[in-house]
Amino acid sequence: MSDNNKEILVEVKDLTMNFPMFKGVFRRREVGSIRAVEGVSFTIRKGETLGLVGESGCGKTTTGKCILQLYHPTAGRIFFEGKDLCSLGRSDLRRIRSRMQVIFQDPYGSLNPRMTAGNIVGEPLKIHGLAEGARYWDRVEELLDMVGLNPAMANRYPHEFSGGQRQRIGIAKALAVSPSFIICDEPISALDVSIQAQIINLLEHLQQRLGLTFLFIAHDLSVVRHMSNRVAVMYLGRIVEIATSNDLYENPLHPYTQALLAAVPIPDPFVEAGREHTILQGEVPSPLNPPSGCRFHPRCPYMREECRQEEPKLKDQGGDHQVRCVLV
Repeated sequence: MSDNNKEILVEVKDLTMNFPMFKGVFRRREVGSIRAVEGVSFTIRKGETLGLVGESGCGKTTTGKCILQLYHPTAGRIFFEGKDLCSLGRSDLRRIRSRMQVIFQDPYGSLNPRMTAGNIVGEPLKIHGLAEGARYWDRVEELLDMVGLNPAMANRYPHEFSGGQRQRIGIAKALAVSPSFIICDEPISALDVSIQAQIINLLEHLQQRLGLTFLFIAHDLSVVRHMSNRVAVMYLGRIVEIATSNDLYENPLHPYTQALLAAVPIPDPFVEAGREHTILQGEVPSPLNPPSGCRFHPRCPYMREECRQEEPKLKDQGGDHQVRCVLV
């Protein structure tokens, strides 16, 4: 079965997330809002990995938290397994949340230092009433073994583990409730390079074994290419390009995507010395006051006057490739 024929698991439609800014002694006067995510739409099919890339502050993590309903979106709709998450009540949302989990970026800060590894991994089992007694500990040991940790380590505390081992504990915790969808929020960026490949291989193995679907948020474009079936590129709260992994890396159409890929070093000094580099001018504008028209136009080397006035829409280029640029 081709990827295009697979059933859609997650669908995000026109997602917008604004954070109000307040001023005054009692912070009661709203003076503006941070437009963190605006008009974001994409789908994730069952069993695939969608990579989400972009600079810090572009809205990647906010998008993930909106999907998990950790943030209630300002506007837009989010469908998971055909259900509109934004319209569900608290009890219905709690039931469906066991099907969605997250792996956090920081394995040092995401684990409770007062709980043992076994209790951390088993906590979701207690919250959702999935196992008790001997069955509970059997499941905890199974999960630790599944992520490559010795079950005998269940009584150790987080400070007794290395960074890579702590991230494995976080992965085991995410797997405890047998989810179908996991958001990986930069799961390797805080780890040593020697450990990153091990965690990536573990995630790939678990995806094949358990049939998982991933939203993989990351900065490292080479890792995203390795992990993802499709890739979405974000800039200042908007998706500017989305395509299959091979198509995006071999034929980037948006100037921002081209600049991102040009910044990835090639491990060949002769090729690296001979290729062109796109150097972006200036800084990323503030989401408090984003520029008019195309949000990338103040830094775009190909900017035209119409880019200042017109907000481009995502245009289909064929082959599941969409781009937000008037030049294409």
